[in-house]
Amino acid sequence: MGGANLEVFKFSLYLFVPIAALVHFGDPDWYREHVVPYRDKLFPPAERTVQRLPKDQSAVRDELNRIRAERLARKAAGDAAAEESK
Repeated sequence: MGGANLEVFKFSLYLFVPIAALVHFGDPDWYREHVVPYRDKLFPPAERTVQRLPKDQSAVRDELNRIRAERLARKAAGDAAAEESK
C-alpha cells in the first residue's frame, strides 16, 4: 500500500505528538500562566469552603442557622446601603 516510508512517517508521528504535548503542557511556566488563573476562577478559595463537615443532626442544624444568619446580615447590609444611596 503505502510502503516503508509511510510506515516510518506514521511511527514518528505517533511517537512525536504525545512527547510534544507532554513537553508543551508539562512546562511549569505554562501551567502557572494558563491553569492557575483558571483554577482560581473555577474553584472557590479555601477560606470559603467548609473544612469540617457536621457529623450529627444538631451540628447540621447549627450550621444551617449560621448560614441563614449570615445571609440575612448580608441582605440587611445591602438594603441599608441601597437606602443610603437614595
